[in-house]
Amino acid sequence: MKKFFLVALQFASTFSFAQQTDLFSMYRTTGAIPFMEFGLGDDRLGGAKMGYLDTNILIRVVDSANGDYKVKLSRNHYAYLPKANCLASPLTPARPYYLSSSIKVFGDSLFDYVTVRMEEKLPYRSMQKLDPSSIAVDLFGVTSNTNWITQLSTAKEVSSTWYEQLEDDVLRVHIKLKHQQHWGHSIYYDTLSNTLFVRVKRPPVADIRKWKIAIDAGHGGTNTGAQGVGSKVLEKDYTLIFAKELEKTLKKSGIRKIYMTRDIDTTLDMEDRILTLKKENPDVLISLHLNSSSSDTVKGTSTYYRYPGFQALSQSILKGMLDLKLKEFGNVGSFNFALSGPTEYPNCLVEIAFLSNIDDEKRILDPAFQRAVAKKINEGLRRWAKENK
Repeated sequence: MKKFFLVALQFASTFSFAQQTDLFSMYRTTGAIPFMEFGLGDDRLGGAKMGYLDTNILIRVVDSANGDYKVKLSRNHYAYLPKANCLASPLTPARPYYLSSSIKVFGDSLFDYVTVRMEEKLPYRSMQKLDPSSIAVDLFGVTSNTNWITQLSTAKEVSSTWYEQLEDDVLRVHIKLKHQQHWGHSIYYDTLSNTLFVRVKRPPVADIRKWKIAIDAGHGGTNTGAQGVGSKVLEKDYTLIFAKELEKTLKKSGIRKIYMTRDIDTTLDMEDRILTLKKENPDVLISLHLNSSSSDTVKGTSTYYRYPGFQALSQSILKGMLDLKLKEFGNVGSFNFALSGPTEYPNCLVEIAFLSNIDDEKRILDPAFQRAVAKKINEGLRRWAKENK
């Protein structure tokens, strides 16, 4: 009887392992900017995003829905990825979990780095934390075999790093920062190994005149944006007017390094803008837009951010915009706009006013108002920079 029980237990264990592995289709991420979504919900900004991923990451596809694959990240966590960002990897064997190894913290002349050695390139997500300021990185499908964390004195912004095993196959790495303000981070894998890199941006120099400021004039080319309720002017034309006015104002105030995503009327998709901005590596991004509503009574100004570590910037700029006696439409967080998605640099989207409201529209068309907006955004940017020296 005992022998029969042991055989049955062995069969059950084998069957359980098969359930965890053989029923999956193995894929790898591909494309310039793969991203994960929480579910199949959708609106004009797309589905709610869990985060962006590097390429060549191993994923387990368990289902298909329209243009997305349902992906099993761990025993209890799932996400959805666009099929265009998934490439079949049928020869890669599935395993119930993978082990982590050593963690190292160090810096070079520009950035701090936290590296985690692993057995495979696996999905992750990151979160900005406040009070105290830190970055939390969840590694899915990973069980800790990390027995030491080495920190070198070359790290200037990362004060300490530790991990916790949240679940059997979810490892969280905590990265505590020395400054309250988040200045940006990026996550990627080493191309020659399975080592994960978390690159942490240090604060820029105190003198804002030495910063690089990126300005994005929303829409452009075939993407015309909103239309004026009375004048019929197009959003794409006036975001460019406001962007050039802001560029002029920043230069007058002593800032020399300014990057414009566009300075003419041209079509630029969001992926191109994001990839170029990541290469430019600005200290701050300001994206300019004009709002619109189905109701012509809705009016006002608003600022937008996605991550809590970037909220202070958007609040400071909104404060400046409200000095113009515009109605407050609000400071909007967790905003699922493409240019709000990158974690590499603080960013703020400004909806200057409503083209669909006759009073706001008159102000938008006024050159004096255009100059005043540029001045207030500059003041808000400088106030935030001064508070975070």
